[in-house]
Amino acid sequence: MVSEDIDAALGAAWHDDFPWDFLTRLCALDDRLGGGPGERRAGRLVADELDALGLDPRIEPFGMRRWTRGRTEFAVHPPDASGREFEAVALPYSPAADLRAPLVDVGYGTPAEVEAAAVQGKIAVASTDSPAGERHTHRMEKLGHAAAAGARGFVFHNHVRGQLPPTGALQFGHEAPIPGVGVSHETGAWLREYAAGAEAGLRVDATTDDGESRNVVAELGPESDSEVLVMAHYDAHDVGEGALDNGCGVAVALAATRLLTGLDLGSRVRVAAVGCEELGLLGSAALADSLDLDRVKAVVNVDGAGRFRNLRALTHTAEAMADAAERVADDTGQPIETAEGPHPYSDHWPFLRRGIPALQLHSQAPDGGGEWDRGFTHTRADTRDKVDPRNLRTHAMLAALLVRDLTTTDPRPIDTDELRETLREAGAEPGMRAAEVWPPDWD
Repeated sequence: MVSEDIDAALGAAWHDDFPWDFLTRLCALDDRLGGGPGERRAGRLVADELDALGLDPRIEPFGMRRWTRGRTEFAVHPPDASGREFEAVALPYSPAADLRAPLVDVGYGTPAEVEAAAVQGKIAVASTDSPAGERHTHRMEKLGHAAAAGARGFVFHNHVRGQLPPTGALQFGHEAPIPGVGVSHETGAWLREYAAGAEAGLRVDATTDDGESRNVVAELGPESDSEVLVMAHYDAHDVGEGALDNGCGVAVALAATRLLTGLDLGSRVRVAAVGCEELGLLGSAALADSLDLDRVKAVVNVDGAGRFRNLRALTHTAEAMADAAERVADDTGQPIETAEGPHPYSDHWPFLRRGIPALQLHSQAPDGGGEWDRGFTHTRADTRDKVDPRNLRTHAMLAALLVRDLTTTDPRPIDTDELRETLREAGAEPGMRAAEVWPPDWD
């Protein structure tokens, strides 16, 4: 059972409207793409909430490459037929382009499919999905494989029905080598058929220049030689409200912080709302560079919590994190599924790659999908109406209990040599190299 000292706090949190109210204010902002005015206003909202808790937050700016969307045009020109235009959304860090080239279907965009498709000089068309039972292939990997094979352009078609072109950055923090756009599932069905002999015209108007984003950081709990870092990214893509990704996550993290201020903690807790996750983990990388990492004993990355009913703890090979999730699940009678396979595509990565145990709080899709089941995220349908306020409250309570548990333990650091070998055995190295996220010091 949960100890008596937090029963009252949990009881109050069960009725707390704060997570929903905060999510509402966040989603009412203009787009929160990294480096833009909407992201800046979102950071101010977070800082105001931490200030209201008496935590004296700091706004820590960092430089970045800001990408700005312009007009996108995409048309297919079948043999002996007039051209046909389709809706397309440029993917962040796509360079500006105006080209015409043959289409080629590369299936899921795996290395083998790209090689077999002979993409040299063509526009590669790839699904957002990955083969069943195989490792997830990230969009940056798919683009990297296609570009390395000589493709001139990249089209990413959604595997989720609903006329929803997906977005998502093509590189970590800098312009991609070739232009890339997202199209809907329905458009993808046409493109796979047209790829037998059609050409496509692709125009992207976009700019990449110097910009600034910011992290919002505060501390709570007793002075100690070590600390637990809790973070969530507050930026979002500019095509929707970013309610699920990651408005839910930052609302859960802030609601958990409200709980933690009233609990006895075993060590210092640092809370950080980070910017520019969607553009390549830029805020978390800047945060990692600014901290004394010898003091950080564990990282809790709230990215994906609050979306669906059941909380999912991605432990990234850290046994101590799985143990903490099991203890909290047993104490509360609430299910917390764990998965240990590591990945580099969220804000825990700048810390995990340096050997700091990391826990990513995600949530289980109703149909049993895993952490890569995006659903409506990265599309214009990522809106507040998809969120259940009960999930926000429940996940905030569980997150607070997980952090409290970690403040009383000393997780064993991650052996980065073992982490590297785990990723190699999972077949992640070629894709991570194609996406330029394989750490250079691992060679």
